[in-house]
Amino acid sequence: MKDKAWPRILPFALFMAVIGLEEGLRFMDGKSWIPIQDSTFAMLYPLRPLVAVIALILCRRAYTELRWSDLTRSSHTLVSITLGLAVFTLWINMDWTIGALSEPPGFNPGIFPDPGLRRVMTTIRIGSAVLIVPIMEEIFWRSFILRYVINPEFSKVPLGTFTWISFLVGAVLFGLAHHFILAGIMAGMAYSWLLYRTRSLAQCVLAHAVTNLALAAFVLNTEKWWFW
Repeated sequence: MKDKAWPRILPFALFMAVIGLEEGLRFMDGKSWIPIQDSTFAMLYPLRPLVAVIALILCRRAYTELRWSDLTRSSHTLVSITLGLAVFTLWINMDWTIGALSEPPGFNPGIFPDPGLRRVMTTIRIGSAVLIVPIMEEIFWRSFILRYVINPEFSKVPLGTFTWISFLVGAVLFGLAHHFILAGIMAGMAYSWLLYRTRSLAQCVLAHAVTNLALAAFVLNTEKWWFW
């Protein structure tokens, strides 16, 4: 089990480790132990997608359940795109504040005075949210966690197997991994439903990427940075 689990855990774990580093630095800054500027925190962000993408590339042969050819099924792909947009619409229009851990710091590229650096950092942010995070998170949550809850020897569980316990546990844990907990639970339920319907992890990645792309466009247009 361990040999099959760690390639699905490692990218997510490394990504979260960088977030933990950032939170630790924020704590020390708040205590006035180490003065750190907001731009310094933002400069740390590229480390998240960097460590995740390196792990994904090194472990790519393990992800046999991720079949990009599934995206050629136009009926499923249309459902995935529609679902991704629906999750985005709910995320920005419903009041999820009662389920928020704290006000998220967000990402405001305006903290970089140099236009070139601002464009680079914005591009990295969008690229990470659309190209890396959906793959990393869907491999961890929908492929690994949903099946692991059913059976620790998760590889013996067919992808897309439904049980109420795994569905609810997976959604709650997915929500707890986000600042807006209830919004995260909603998104986790939606992407899991898509997996049950299509039996395709690639379709879940697509839906997740559509949500994140729409959210990035919305944030850049409205400057509501807390959504980012």
